[in-house]
Amino acid sequence: MPAPKANPGVRLQRLMAAAGIGARRACERLIEEGRVRVNGRAVRELPVFVDPRNDRVEVDGKPLRRARVRPVYVMLNKPARVLATSADEPGMGRKTVASLVRHPGASRLVVAGRLPFDATGLVLLTNDGRLVNRLTHPKFGVTRRYIATIRGTLDAPAVSRLERELNKLQKVHDRRAGKIDRPGARRVALRLLDADALKSRLEITIPEGRTSDIADLLATLGSPAKHLERVAIGPLELVGVARGAWRELERAEIAALRAATRPARDGTRPRSAPRPTSTRDSLDANVEQPGVRP
Repeated sequence: MPAPKANPGVRLQRLMAAAGIGARRACERLIEEGRVRVNGRAVRELPVFVDPRNDRVEVDGKPLRRARVRPVYVMLNKPARVLATSADEPGMGRKTVASLVRHPGASRLVVAGRLPFDATGLVLLTNDGRLVNRLTHPKFGVTRRYIATIRGTLDAPAVSRLERELNKLQKVHDRRAGKIDRPGARRVALRLLDADALKSRLEITIPEGRTSDIADLLATLGSPAKHLERVAIGPLELVGVARGAWRELERAEIAALRAATRPARDGTRPRSAPRPTSTRDSLDANVEQPGVRP
């Protein structure tokens, strides 16, 4: 049998991601764990280049499908105490977001990024491995927007102080993780929505690739969140989906996400993208769209 090609072709993890196996990083882990074979031979070291037309790729003993899989993009409104992952650890028995999505292609969908167990709101699931990688890679800096309900009354000066402290703490986390604070990098941003004697509501925008669990950051600073809801990922906003329900994205929403993760011509920063306009067009006129489901 021919050995896996070392010459330029298609990177193995890219081919796997395009087939819906998972994000590129997850596919790389599968390769390094020896769970991927090319032409009958296990491969463990990257990079690996393959010819999609002639090379036979197997993942956990199952052939990689060569047929093109229709890209699927699902917006889910996650309830609290549901894992934002495709599968729980063995024996734990907790509900996952994948169990809430009854879609023909659900088994191939992966979650684009994390959301705390007790938090609610927007979760994106897709079989588009390239988009997952770009939405979660720090280089692209795609923001997440949250609404946090904080115990106690906060005024504008208090919110400004909290924002400064969050960013200081963020830098500490980044240095410990070996991340470099690039010039022009986006910062955590806070905006006071409303407040009364018992609670305050804040809009929090945080770049992906920084510390994504904003609830832990707030608790560290003595302002624990009673409730945390994610309402946007980049230009994609949580619209038209009840708690625990899901729908496929519209064409305009998909286009906006792709534009937000497209590198600039100099390869250093993503281009900005406008928020999508509502079209209600289906992704495929020949495929029944699920709409909003409980």
